[in-house]
Amino acid sequence: MSAPAPRPSYAAFFRIPHTRHTFTAALIGRLSYGMVSLAVMLSVTEATGSYAAAGTVMALFGATSVLLSPVRAALIDRHGPRRALIPMASLYATLLAALATAAWRPGTPAPALGALAVTAGACTPPLGPTVRALWGEVIEDNRVLQRAYSLDGIAEEILFVSGPLLVGAVVQYAPPAAALALCALLVWAGTLAFVLSPAVAGVRPAVTKPVARPGRRFRDGRALRQPVVVAAGVGLSVGAVDLLVMAYATRHHHGNDVVAWVLAALSLGSALGGLLNGAVDWRTPARARLPLLAGGLGLALAAAGLAPDLGTLTVAVACAGFFVAPALTTSYLIADEAAPPGRRTQAGAWVNTAVNAGSASGTAGVGLLVPVLRDRGSRGGGGGRALGAGCSCGEGVARSLQGYARADPRPLGARGTARPATDHPQ
Repeated sequence: MSAPAPRPSYAAFFRIPHTRHTFTAALIGRLSYGMVSLAVMLSVTEATGSYAAAGTVMALFGATSVLLSPVRAALIDRHGPRRALIPMASLYATLLAALATAAWRPGTPAPALGALAVTAGACTPPLGPTVRALWGEVIEDNRVLQRAYSLDGIAEEILFVSGPLLVGAVVQYAPPAAALALCALLVWAGTLAFVLSPAVAGVRPAVTKPVARPGRRFRDGRALRQPVVVAAGVGLSVGAVDLLVMAYATRHHHGNDVVAWVLAALSLGSALGGLLNGAVDWRTPARARLPLLAGGLGLALAAAGLAPDLGTLTVAVACAGFFVAPALTTSYLIADEAAPPGRRTQAGAWVNTAVNAGSASGTAGVGLLVPVLRDRGSRGGGGGRALGAGCSCGEGVARSLQGYARADPRPLGARGTARPATDHPQ
């Protein structure tokens, strides 16, 4: 009897030819996404002098960027990363540069800025889904693929923490529009370096592959339902936490620096959870693990809502973060397994869209909820009740998805166990 294969480490991912260059290039392009929201907000505010105009432009930019992501991903699946991403990134970078130019000097009409922002958002290259789809194509061992997805999630967490810091550094010495111009440069350079990687050159577009019949994509959508719903719940919870921590700090007379530290604890917990999740060779199927991860997130956030003081809140939020990256990584892995040949990018894009839409909905919903709870909670604890009310959705998502995990007609194999190469979608 042959000896079992040794457990691969994270280094096994980087030993695959060309992955280091490809991974780094994609991170350069995706750094732009960590910067662009704040850069657009500051640039439009500087140009118009109106926070309302800036919020509207930012909402329009985010809506077109998020909601059209599956459509752009379909173009990449159909035509391949090289043929689709280069014109997409070039157009997006050009429009961002035009928006930066228009916002450089005050007085530009808000409708003109909004039109540029909407058009740019519609062209946003889906680098994240494309990178994850690439790893699914080039990595045969599912244990290494799990580590690749975990590294991707951790890197994304770091980018979205460091992006606003980089914008802050730029605006110390230049107008906010300069940060927007830097976003354009980063996304174009990073995308170009990514698509020129030899690893990307080996990816065949869907027009050269057998694809599922049009009426039966993703098994009529049922296979994607669980990861998409959980991803939306995670995004909703995280989006709610951001604003609710601010409300908690304001109610208890803490400064903005306290908010930054609590949210940093959320990111740190997410990074640690992602590292641990990727390092474990799970025997439990991914579809069974996902409701447990969502339930853990919901329980941790419910505990945060009952926190009596700032220290307890910080620890509870960090514990909640411990489930964020594993839940999203597992969602992406399930989507990748569910995708028929030639539709990997679309599958990942649906999960990505759910996260971003959930986050925006969580922030918007809590913006309406906090004033009501604040008025009703005048005798103290209102901030904690707001936190618990706004963030307990993860537990509800977990309960609702227990049925999906049991009733799925074709349960997927557990990630973390090697699958024969012939069973890996080509």
